[in-house]
Amino acid sequence: MNRFFAIALLPLLALLTACNAVVMSPSGDVAAQQRDLVVVSTILMLIIIIPVMVLTVFFAWKYRQSNTDAPYDPEWDHSTQLELIIWAAPLLIIICLGAVTWMATHLLDPYRPLGRISPGKAVSQTVKPLQVEVVALDWKWLFIYPEYGIASVNEMAAPVDRPIDFRLTSSAVMNSFYIPALAGQIYTMPGMQTKLSAVINHPGAYQGFSANYSGAGFSGMRFTFHGLADDAFDTWVADVKAKGTALDRMTYLQLERPSENVPVQHYANVDPELFSAVLNRCVERGKMCMSEMDEIDAKGGLGMAGIYNIRSLEYDKYTRRGAVFGPEPTFVVGICTTEEALQSSMNLQTLPPLNTAPFTGAGLPRPSSTQLFGLQRRPSNT
Repeated sequence: MNRFFAIALLPLLALLTACNAVVMSPSGDVAAQQRDLVVVSTILMLIIIIPVMVLTVFFAWKYRQSNTDAPYDPEWDHSTQLELIIWAAPLLIIICLGAVTWMATHLLDPYRPLGRISPGKAVSQTVKPLQVEVVALDWKWLFIYPEYGIASVNEMAAPVDRPIDFRLTSSAVMNSFYIPALAGQIYTMPGMQTKLSAVINHPGAYQGFSANYSGAGFSGMRFTFHGLADDAFDTWVADVKAKGTALDRMTYLQLERPSENVPVQHYANVDPELFSAVLNRCVERGKMCMSEMDEIDAKGGLGMAGIYNIRSLEYDKYTRRGAVFGPEPTFVVGICTTEEALQSSMNLQTLPPLNTAPFTGAGLPRPSSTQLFGLQRRPSNT
């Protein structure tokens, strides 16, 4: 009866696995290549694992105590053939795994532009990738479409067979952006930008979520990713523009407040500099952007006078600004307006690289410090 009871429990044990086949049956080419890498690596490792498991059972059975016919050779200590098999097989497998992993690491680099849409179908030079700016909030996802000037919360859509270029950041803590059907996960961090290139090959509604614990509302930090045909995607964009509201800086600061299980929200027009302001930690008016601070530091800083260029933060537990105990929290005040600082940062990024080649020759005049360090090419912030 105990045997039958154990057999009856097998279906219940299968239910406990909670398996989801989307990882092994994805709908995006990048995720499919990652699936293939997992399969190939597993097969290569099983070449060693299966024979070892089989031989373990075989030796235990053959040399059991009751088998008096098993050979016994207490003086045996070496076999060249066994040594070759034991060392050569794992070495060859490690070489194969290393080669496969090295190639996949470069081909599936999330920062690498897509070279193909699907097997045998290269990316057309005439196709413009869909730009999507992603902000991980507490505890929801904000998706900004700069090409269309719209945004959505906890819902994303993209055309089938069109490359997607993600730019990702976070508002408060580190998170992990993951759509199993589309591509592997990528981390989002405040004050930093990560990138991800992907494509969806089949229409459908797929689940996306955060794969990194980020607090109380983490379990509800989920969204729906829609893979749509071109005409259906155009319809989705039109609906967002028709029914959505405006997303400016003040609206974003309200949206940024921690909230759980947030329903889908649409925004018909978005501040074009909002993502840059979130990335540079200067959505609030009067706060110095990181890009502005970096540029000032590159020119030598503000000196002793800059030490007092600060403003007090107001305590607000809902927006996680300020503190109850300890010294009064402050932030650095912007010298320029936010628009001027962001424009200065963009202008600086388009400057040609400095010529760092050594100076050679006889009788040449010594260059001035302005020519040497390229300061004449930097725009002013004031």
